[in-house]
This record gives sequence, structure tokens and C-alpha cells, in this order.
Amino acid sequence: MSETGLISDSLAEDSALTALDDIHISFYDSVEAIGRQDWLLMFRDDNPFTQFDYLLALEQSQCVCPLTGWTPKHIVVQAGDKVAAILPCYEKSHSWGEYVFDWAWAEAYERNGLQYYPKLVAAIPFTPVTGQRFGIMEGASKSVRHHLISCILNFLNRSIEQDFSSWHCLFLPKDDFNFASQQSIARLATQFHWGNRGYQNFDDYLRQLVSRKRKTIVKERRMVSEYHFEFITGEQASSAQWEHFIECYQQTYLKRSGHTGYLSSDFFEQLADTMGNQIRLLIISDPQQIMVASALYFVSKTHLYGRYWGCLQEVDGLHFEACYYQGIEYAIKHGLTTFDAGAQGEHKVARGFEPIETYSNHNVAHAEFSHAINHYCQQEQLHIKQYMTQMSAKLPYKQNSE
Repeated sequence: MSETGLISDSLAEDSALTALDDIHISFYDSVEAIGRQDWLLMFRDDNPFTQFDYLLALEQSQCVCPLTGWTPKHIVVQAGDKVAAILPCYEKSHSWGEYVFDWAWAEAYERNGLQYYPKLVAAIPFTPVTGQRFGIMEGASKSVRHHLISCILNFLNRSIEQDFSSWHCLFLPKDDFNFASQQSIARLATQFHWGNRGYQNFDDYLRQLVSRKRKTIVKERRMVSEYHFEFITGEQASSAQWEHFIECYQQTYLKRSGHTGYLSSDFFEQLADTMGNQIRLLIISDPQQIMVASALYFVSKTHLYGRYWGCLQEVDGLHFEACYYQGIEYAIKHGLTTFDAGAQGEHKVARGFEPIETYSNHNVAHAEFSHAINHYCQQEQLHIKQYMTQMSAKLPYKQNSE
């Protein structure tokens, strides 16, 4: 599918688009078909999950493919002979691995004899992390950026009139969400992130907490004080350490979900080769120096992202230490502003993780369902904001209790 149109005279005068006339929009079936150079020009920040190599590894390892229900349908906007914008996008035959839940919408379709799948999802597969979704050419003004996003949204709207029930753009930055909400359904959710308030070390962070919470954390850390925790960059980790992490990841998923996880050993091995500098592998050893658990983190210039963890033996307190306290300590030591430890987890609040808003936009082709879903999202937003207020009141910081 493609679209051709003319940029208005006022937009054409923008220095970033001078001499570029026609807009063409089409689907691409892989990031490789788009090309590394054009991808890097559109996604210029260091968010690890929008990196070309991250999405390439997902595709080449077959973690995303028609068999897994994630068929790449990346949207590329060309202005003349140059790429002007990219949206990573997938045709979905289910709702697994998205973390913005629409199962109830699919069930309502089914009860009424309608097909909810396939749908289009603009997201990073299996990754509930806010980040750039609309990759826009460098130098584009705000008006040109909005024009290109509007072109993509219009293209998505035409797509769901023909081949899909709906489109969903997940975990957007707030500015893009606000703009897209003018012509789509807005949905609010929440996660819990830890913010670095200029702490010098972990003890400095503890001193900001009320006594009862501080003592709980100290007690939890003491429970695993005999274990050894070591962060290793992905490129420095040995094959044995990577194999250990993969075994931990697969066993933990198997116990929890009955399968060995969405991501394969081929995916992790390819990431180790191509993105090792942005990976921090936490290796956990017992007092006999035997590896018993592991956690996978990613870093950017400002953020630490905790993604996966697993253990080979159950140890009280090990999960909190591996997934929260080690991450907080790493963020403080390296001057990172934010620690995103993953989706959900109300128990994070007692450890200083604050509720933050996350954003998604949706459009549903069926008019009656679109109206009902929009009403649902408006009501849901009120509940989310109330919940966030309640969680904020439970934060363990001293000034919170004053």
C-alpha cells in the first residue's frame, strides 16, 4: 500500500524539506529492507530498544515473524527520494507481548461475531518501555514533524478500513501522544520508575527514607549479603555467563508461564555481538562462587532499564536485590537519572519507585466499538489518575510523610 501527496507550500519552505515534493508511504517487511543508514537517521537517540540492531535481532532470530504472531509491517515515509519518517509496526494475530491490554476488546468483538485480528501495532515487541515511535528526519520543524505524523496516522486509518480491525501505538512520548490524541483514542496507564535525586551513594538514598522502610530494605539486603553480584558489559561477558543468563531466563519463564519465554538464545547471542556496549549482565554467585541467578539490564545516557531476570534456586530476598537494589546502586554510581525496572509491580513503591504515566493511542475501524472503547478509556483514565495519587501517598520518602 502506498500514498502520494504534495507537501503544502508553507511546509515545503522548511529548510529540512526544501526540494522534496512528493510524499510516499508504504509498508516494509523488515528493518533490513529499510536499511541501517536510513534507520539511524530517523532514530538518533540512544534508547536501546529503537536501535536498528535490537529490532534486527528480533527479526533474524525469528522471535518476530508470522509464526509468532508478530509480522513486521514497518511504515516508511519517503519525501521525494529520501526517507522522511519511520514507524516500527507489526501485524498481530493476538495480543501477547504488548503490555497495553486489549483482551476485553477482542473478546467483545468475538461475542458479536466480528474479527479483531489481525490488527496493526506500532510498538517494540515484548518491551513495555516508553520511547520514540515516530522516527522523523533530522532538521524537521515542529510543523513538519506534525505533518509527517499526520500522514502516518492517515495511512494507518486507511489501512484499518481495508485489512485490519484497528491500530495501536504503544508507549509514546507525551508530546507525540498529545498530538496523536487529536485524531485517535487516548489511553493512559502507569508504571513505577525510580528517580535519582542527586544521591552520592546507596546510603545517601536510604537516608531520605522513613525509618521503617529504611530498616526493611537494610534487612532485605542483609538476607543475601553472602552472595556476590557483578555487573558485566554484554561484550565482556563470557559465553558461559551468557548461557547461564539464558538458562535462568528460560527456567523462570517456564515456572511462571509454562513456556521458555518470548526471546530465544539466538536473539540474546546476536545482541551480545551487536549491542554489547548497551547491555549490563548482572551475574549472581553463591558463597561457593557458583552462578545461581542473573539479570539483564540495558543502559542509555540517562536511563537504566531492567528487563529480565531468572534464578536456578529460590533464595529469599534475591529477587529484590537483583532487580531493584542492584539497579538503584548502579544508577547512582553512574549518574543515571532514571531506573525503569519494568512494567507493573505495586511493591516497588515501598522501595522508592514513583508512579509515572505511560501513553498509547488507538483507532478502531468499527464505529460503534470505537465509541464504546473511547468512553471506556476516558473512564479508565480517571481511575488511573486516582490510583497514581494513592500510590504517590505511599512513597517512603521523609518529605512524603510530613
